[in-house]
Amino acid sequence: MAQKGVQLDQDTVSCSICLDLLKDPVTIPCGHNYCISCIKSHWDGRRTPRCPQCWQSFIPRPVLVKNTMLADVVEELKKTGLQGAADDHCYAGAEDVACDVCTGRKLKALKSCLVCVASYCEQHLQPHYDAAPLQKHKLVEPSKKLQENMCPRHDEVMKMFCRTDQQCICYLCSVDEHKGHDTVSAAAETAKRQRELEGSRQQIQQRIQDREKDVKVLQQEVEAISRSADKAVEHSEEIFTELISLLEKRRSDVMQQIRSQQETEVSRVKELQQKLEQEIAELKRKDAGLEQLSHTEDHNLFLRNYPSLSRLDELTDTSSINIRPLSYFEDVTAAVSEIREKLQDVLRETWTNISMTLAEVDVLLSDPLPEPETRAGFLKYAQEITLDPNTANTHLLLSEGNRKVTLMAEEQYYSDPSHPDRCTGRVQVLSRESLMGCCYWEVEKGEGGVSVVVTYKDSNSVNERFGDNDKSWAFGFYKRRYEFRHNSITTPVSGPQSSRVGVYLDHRAGILSFYSVSEIMTLLHRVQITFTQPLYAGLQLDGRIGNSAEICT
Repeated sequence: MAQKGVQLDQDTVSCSICLDLLKDPVTIPCGHNYCISCIKSHWDGRRTPRCPQCWQSFIPRPVLVKNTMLADVVEELKKTGLQGAADDHCYAGAEDVACDVCTGRKLKALKSCLVCVASYCEQHLQPHYDAAPLQKHKLVEPSKKLQENMCPRHDEVMKMFCRTDQQCICYLCSVDEHKGHDTVSAAAETAKRQRELEGSRQQIQQRIQDREKDVKVLQQEVEAISRSADKAVEHSEEIFTELISLLEKRRSDVMQQIRSQQETEVSRVKELQQKLEQEIAELKRKDAGLEQLSHTEDHNLFLRNYPSLSRLDELTDTSSINIRPLSYFEDVTAAVSEIREKLQDVLRETWTNISMTLAEVDVLLSDPLPEPETRAGFLKYAQEITLDPNTANTHLLLSEGNRKVTLMAEEQYYSDPSHPDRCTGRVQVLSRESLMGCCYWEVEKGEGGVSVVVTYKDSNSVNERFGDNDKSWAFGFYKRRYEFRHNSITTPVSGPQSSRVGVYLDHRAGILSFYSVSEIMTLLHRVQITFTQPLYAGLQLDGRIGNSAEICT
């Protein structure tokens, strides 16, 4: 309690302007005490002197006389060591809003008044809570931008808003340069925009909720995709393991049979070899006996031994040995090679189906990729394409790593001339690779005409001319003209002549475009199609011997 009393005495003898102990204290008519220098500085320049605490006005300006009794109290307090009364207050820093009333070192402002256009610390703010006229003032959080609320033209608080010019104005502005405009009070406009703001916030909050639901759905999709992919990997691994195990078993069986047959045949040959060696030894023995007999001079001895040595009836007939030196295990190797080729064909075809199925895994409905505008942009989708010898017409010669095709007068040798995919009726050929996703390739033609093709791989239509059915799209470019063929309809195409044509395919979006390739890519023709099967590139040559075309690297 004693400490509280000392504090009360300290507050009583402190100046509310400088917040320090009173120096030459004076008491103004309302009863409040100030340093004489502080209150003089506060009143200087003001037309009506007012008390900084209760805002009571004094006319005329009071004569200030030192309060000697209060001065003695201050001196007594100084002796008790309590002169640092203001040291415990929080002073304003460079980033803080300072009190506009404090002199000397200023304290932090607790509130700013929009009517007074001033900021106050806790002590100097107290009159706004105590004095009835000041209680109506608008207090806000401390702000350094209070002067922005003052009209630069009339030095009045801007309490109006001009909707016509969308700016804050003062009352004088509303009857002056903004006369006739749609003006309202700033409070009314703020209330209106607060309602709009609340509506906007509700929309934003609703959108946040919707997006949070979408995020949850996408998270569930991620988990579902991962689970499905994990199962697919697991099952595919099991299937491939079974296939590998089956191949390993077949490999082991073939190796075992080869070795078993090798052992059988070697045993047979060695058995016969042993018999022949025994026969040779017997023949050599008889030959030695006959030679010895031929040198016998005793006629009686010769005639007695001749019958036994000259008989050859028990000897093996060498004419019964039948050896086929060219029929060992080469046929087995050929049979295994045939299995390999068939398996490669099956894997190639099934791999295309697998790739197509994988490409169709599309959880999000997305827009097609923007088609490139420059050759460098197209080359980002460059597809390495080689021609399939099993589809080439027998009058076509493949070279340059199966990228170039040339029309020959004589038939070319192919290991399987009757392959079901072979083009027999037209001089054309298909690619080995299927075309998926977005891809781009270029074709350079020779002296004759060439058709650049995109087609389904249908064995029933490979012998039709590309573009004469609904399963193929052919772009023909010749010396002086272009044309596009599909489903037996030929469409003339105009554009700058070039010996090289670029093809851009977006399988998923169903876009097929043909370009004249030069420094500037020129679109020649584009079609929009819904592709339902894997696609293959193709080339078709006109009937001129020596004509050629090459898929460029």
